[in-house]
Amino acid sequence: MVANWLSENSSALISGAINIAIVIVVAVILRAVVGRVIDQLARRMVSSRERLHRTKMATRIVKAADHARRERQKQRAETIASVLKSVATFVIFGITFVTILGQVGINIGPIIASAGVVGLAIGFGAQSLVQDFLSGLFMMMEDQYGVGDVIDAGDAVGTVEAVTLRITKIRDLNGGLWHVRNGEIMRVCNMNQDWANAVVELPLDYTVDLDHAKDVIQRSIDEFAEHPEYSPKILERPDINGVVGIGNGAVTIRVLVTTQPGEQWSLGRALREHLKSGMDEAGVKVAYPVLPLTGAGATQSG
Repeated sequence: MVANWLSENSSALISGAINIAIVIVVAVILRAVVGRVIDQLARRMVSSRERLHRTKMATRIVKAADHARRERQKQRAETIASVLKSVATFVIFGITFVTILGQVGINIGPIIASAGVVGLAIGFGAQSLVQDFLSGLFMMMEDQYGVGDVIDAGDAVGTVEAVTLRITKIRDLNGGLWHVRNGEIMRVCNMNQDWANAVVELPLDYTVDLDHAKDVIQRSIDEFAEHPEYSPKILERPDINGVVGIGNGAVTIRVLVTTQPGEQWSLGRALREHLKSGMDEAGVKVAYPVLPLTGAGATQSG
């Protein structure tokens, strides 16, 4: 009986097997082609970011190699390529599986309808997860921040310790670890991208001769810029920005130093120490706060 059925349906079986084999071969080839296209796009993304960085830094004095930045861009591109390949594999082989079911005589209409209903239900139930996923994907594609960057993401400010498609882990100054969903990050300030400024403000005594004080400050910051420990981290020579405030017995002068990303805080501390020594040697006095004689905060004697 089985033999008779096989002999009667042998041509249909052979035709169906050939069709299934063709579908599988086409799916494998398509997956390989899509994978190569994704790899090419990832490499192009890295190279385009590199050209953009060089264009933005063309007018600056770059004294150190950007190996760490290039390595981060490479890792970011590999992560994005891996995610896109996984999505492509799921879609291609999912369609292949449904097509094979149709070839063996199974009615795929109810399956497609059920999959649509399930997908719709999952979409409504996991809106936040989809939002986190898409936000994480675009964040990686645009290179908004990466591991090791110091960022301000609203309530969470600190160093990025881990980045996934769903959450970002941020370690704050007090040592607390923040787990922030990517979909909840509305804006990000990255303090470690391309270059940074160390801002030092000097409140000088109101009676100080400004011309003399500026000469002293300029000599001090020039010495600082030529120091072998600090000069490799400085992209542009320090500059006196000018007087930015007058009040409470003080004249405030601002000094700006353009540094490599992430070095602004350590260089700022070192520059303040160097300026303090230089102004002490030259007799340039810093301001003391003027306290009121009456009312809240008044000085008291006795």
